[in-house]
Amino acid sequence: MPFHLRYQLRRLSARLHRLRIAVATRGWRSALTRVANRSPHGKAPEAPSSPAPAPAPAPRNAQATRILLIDVGTPRPDRDSGSMRAVNLMRVLLDTGFAVDFLPDDRGVQGHYTRDLQALGVTVHAGDDVPDYPAWLAQHGHRYAGVVVSRYHLAEFLFPLLRRLAPQARLVLDTVDLHHVREQREADHRDHATLRRLARGTRRRELRAMAEADLTWVVSEAEAQMLRSQQVAPAVHVLPNLHAIATGPVLPAARHGLLFVGGAGHPPNVDAVDWLVSSLFPAIRARLPACELHLVGDGLDALVPQPPAGVVAHGYVPELAPLLDRCRIGLAPLRFGAGVKGKVNLCMAAGLPVVLTPCAAEGMHLVDGRDALIAGSADAFCDAVVRLYQDEALWHALSGAGLENVRRHFSFEAAHATIAASFDLPASGP
Repeated sequence: MPFHLRYQLRRLSARLHRLRIAVATRGWRSALTRVANRSPHGKAPEAPSSPAPAPAPAPRNAQATRILLIDVGTPRPDRDSGSMRAVNLMRVLLDTGFAVDFLPDDRGVQGHYTRDLQALGVTVHAGDDVPDYPAWLAQHGHRYAGVVVSRYHLAEFLFPLLRRLAPQARLVLDTVDLHHVREQREADHRDHATLRRLARGTRRRELRAMAEADLTWVVSEAEAQMLRSQQVAPAVHVLPNLHAIATGPVLPAARHGLLFVGGAGHPPNVDAVDWLVSSLFPAIRARLPACELHLVGDGLDALVPQPPAGVVAHGYVPELAPLLDRCRIGLAPLRFGAGVKGKVNLCMAAGLPVVLTPCAAEGMHLVDGRDALIAGSADAFCDAVVRLYQDEALWHALSGAGLENVRRHFSFEAAHATIAASFDLPASGP
């Protein structure tokens, strides 16, 4: 079979599999809306009034080793934790001394999000003048010592192409989370036979992408141990979520209310909000009558169009700091999912103590009662929230421990060793 035909078939197969999963998890209406929001050529629509990307600033060292990152779209770090991870990863790579290029799969120019990357020093390849992968890589593939592809469903059709058109590059799969684990847990939670079957297909595809990579990044040691035990990937390194740390969190006496952060496009968040609004928060508010619940994230205002008493559905909020400084407790009542939970990192990095489920605590290096309060049942979760809300000494202890947890495991400094070990390349100094 001709090489280009194999590439196109793999690409089509990957797209169809993701569409089937979207239908199984969100329904036909939501899945078709997502497709309709793409341009006729499969590219995301550009942000209104977005100019074409300007040339990025010259790398701090013109001879710097060059790394290419490919992701589904331009990261929007104020909207989802995966985007925050992507932008902070680029920062770490630049600080390590690499020159960094970014190629969004949708080729969309996303206004200030694109310009923000360029301001960091990232060279962004986007817009209608950027050709398809075979043509673009045939022209530029030789420039890169390493290529990082985020998410298996891009890697499964890009890795064979990269082996041919950029044979010198070290290929890295950034899983972001293990998709097949998250899908399997959702299928079990919902007892959904179709999603269970699709999760098995995702597992085959995801493990194949790992086998075709030179190394795989996962976000937690728990995921790394799982993959190492299966011996499916040539090498597995832990590159966690990356967060800046608050210097002086606001004290609890000035704080009121509970905070949940997460976009409605992620099924674990949809389930968590439903559980919060229908069951957990009414029980909490019965014991804390003045307490409010703030729901923050893309689409949550539409998900809860008529919030009950005490619930404020903000939807997208461009600047989270005021709410992180104002609320008293962060919540993460996730009943399924995978990877490291950005919502938990985000709260702890701001000094905001968190009550979370065992699923949300997975891979976070948390000890119940020392770093956060972990509760599996509805009654235990509500008890933990009320206890923490009323106990200022406990609030202080968890706030400080959460900050230290992020500093030790999820800070920019914690990522440098993984970057150096992953590429084993002579990164030029800044």
